[in-house]
Amino acid sequence: MTSSTAFERTFGFARKDVALGNWREQPFNGWAFQNVSEMVPSARIAAREGNLEAAPVDLGGLLSETVELNGKSETVSAFLERSSTDALVVMKKGHFVGDWFAPRMKPEARHIIFSISKSLTAILAGGLEGEGKLDPNAPVTDYVPEAAGSVYASATVRHVLDMTVSLDFEEAYLDPESLFARYRRATMWNPGGGAESLREFIVSLQQLDEPHGQTFRYRSPNSDLLGIIVERASGVRYAELMSQKLWRPLGAKRDGFVTVDREGTARAAGGISVAARDLARVGEMMRQGGTSEGGRIVPQAWVEDTIHGGDAQAWQRGDMVNLFANGRYRNKWYQSGNSTNAYCGIGIHGQWLYVDQKAEVVIAKMSSQALPVDDPLDLDCVAFFEAICARV
Repeated sequence: MTSSTAFERTFGFARKDVALGNWREQPFNGWAFQNVSEMVPSARIAAREGNLEAAPVDLGGLLSETVELNGKSETVSAFLERSSTDALVVMKKGHFVGDWFAPRMKPEARHIIFSISKSLTAILAGGLEGEGKLDPNAPVTDYVPEAAGSVYASATVRHVLDMTVSLDFEEAYLDPESLFARYRRATMWNPGGGAESLREFIVSLQQLDEPHGQTFRYRSPNSDLLGIIVERASGVRYAELMSQKLWRPLGAKRDGFVTVDREGTARAAGGISVAARDLARVGEMMRQGGTSEGGRIVPQAWVEDTIHGGDAQAWQRGDMVNLFANGRYRNKWYQSGNSTNAYCGIGIHGQWLYVDQKAEVVIAKMSSQALPVDDPLDLDCVAFFEAICARV
């Protein structure tokens, strides 16, 4: 059997069929989401050398159990398949209690986490705030002076962190003629990229006819800008900063990667790829109040602010209230506002990092869903996480 035949037997297509124009589409995303560095220029986020991962823990009988998902009964196994899950990792009180991987994904594989990258970038900002190197209430232009002619001229870092910048931009994932498509080209994610850098694109954006701070608007360029801000505040390039301040102290077992543009600017909003268990370790660090392996990564006060702060009215004015009716958004983490007060990072195509502080459970879910955004399936995912937290 040749290697190409083995590839085709696993994924259902040949490697040559995957290109920059289709890597986020099914069925190609089943492979591409684990191999983004073959599609887009990427920088390494180094883990500690010599770290070995323990063997996966079988989910066992949990796969055949039935869960209630918004009025419908479904087995865990069936839901994982329906939601195009590539990996599911469950932690309880700091221990791995269950791992599940689709046949197309190995436990050691790295998978893109899309906008959970925003949540990781915010952790860097929180650490720098604790060191006195970053002021969340400072004007953006204190760190990125070239933003003076843009929407960010009157915005603060806090507005950027909480997605309350009054930014004239829409997350039109599927429109090839939109401003969002130009943005994707600037990140080198779409064909035709390289004519404009990500930084140049960001500082060209303009403001809506509304002051900053009033409405939650989920706009990814804010988070790419935050990546530039943490570089400027620290004097360290993004990938190395992530390695120094999060990945190595976290005890991550596998290097991560982040996509970069023509200038080497990191796609801090959505370009990180990591192993599933390492993503879960980020959630466990948050659950532990900012510590991992006995060391502090981010101030506890920052974690408390992240999971309890935020502007409820700004959230209610936004366009994601159907996901979390009583939610908030703080430091690029979502607060569910549900009875469990769980919080999470979320990425398109079905990426989740879900933390239930009361149940002492962390769940990482990596997926290759067909649609970037699937609102009904997102609601099912939240119900699924609540059911799993109640059972483990």
